[in-house]
Amino acid sequence: MNTYFIKRLISMILTIWLIITLTFVLMHTIPGSPFNEERGTSEAVQRNLEAFYHLDEPLPVQYAMYMKSLVTFDFGPSIKKSSQTVNELLGRGFPVSFELGIVTLTVAVISGIALGVIAALRHNGFIDYLAMTVAVLGISVPNFIMATLLIQNFAVNWNILPAATWSSPLHMILPTLALATGPMAIIARLTRSSMLEVLTQDYIRTARAKGLSPVKIVFKHALRNALLPVVTVLGTLAASILTGTFVIEKIFAIPGMGKYFIESIGTRDYPVIMGTTVFYSTILIVMLFLVDIAYGILDPRIQVSKREGR
Repeated sequence: MNTYFIKRLISMILTIWLIITLTFVLMHTIPGSPFNEERGTSEAVQRNLEAFYHLDEPLPVQYAMYMKSLVTFDFGPSIKKSSQTVNELLGRGFPVSFELGIVTLTVAVISGIALGVIAALRHNGFIDYLAMTVAVLGISVPNFIMATLLIQNFAVNWNILPAATWSSPLHMILPTLALATGPMAIIARLTRSSMLEVLTQDYIRTARAKGLSPVKIVFKHALRNALLPVVTVLGTLAASILTGTFVIEKIFAIPGMGKYFIESIGTRDYPVIMGTTVFYSTILIVMLFLVDIAYGILDPRIQVSKREGR
């Protein structure tokens, strides 16, 4: 067990380092400077600004300085928001993005599992076909298109829900629905197919022969094993939700990290781009690790030693 966790820890550290290095190299190989777009700025002022942010140093020196600052969890100052640091931007924007992501993931998991179970129990019936039609639509329509449709209908045409900002629970409904539709559809289809397979197993027939109630059979015996495929994709779905919030936050004018990240790309604010990339990459890698642990908890038959042998 300890050997497995150590290997996973080393793997996570290497992955994060590769992401940091690749992002750093890609950002600094783009021709030009973040200060080239400043109108009315002389070349002397641009050179002074580049020297202040150490952009005039050789690339290996800049890389070493940045890695040294990361050790102390210091992402540096923002170039375009000179009075603020990247840490301050993360501290202000990430709680909003995290709240949206958690609410979206919760809605997607609960509704997707419920939809999949109902469809499996009503196999080849009207409810099954209706649930799978909803699932296909959810997978087919991108979240930014879904966001546009929701705003047009619920905010513009019917004036039921607010279309922008993040100041009340009502403001959370439309962006949550836009983000949750796709993951919910994937979870529903996985749960349905897995439940149909589990319900034909011998131990389910034995439970029915013993006279156990249908509710107990479904929730105590069948659903636990049927959720294994769902757990394996939760890490990927969580990643897609967290990265998908960037676009949705921009559409709904939500003051999360998506706002700062998209703005930083347009203005080539290197510290903000690097800081958000490293921060989110670390979170996603840790989440994948936790999902891996949860998979083993749900199925005690899976031995860590067997995984190491793969």
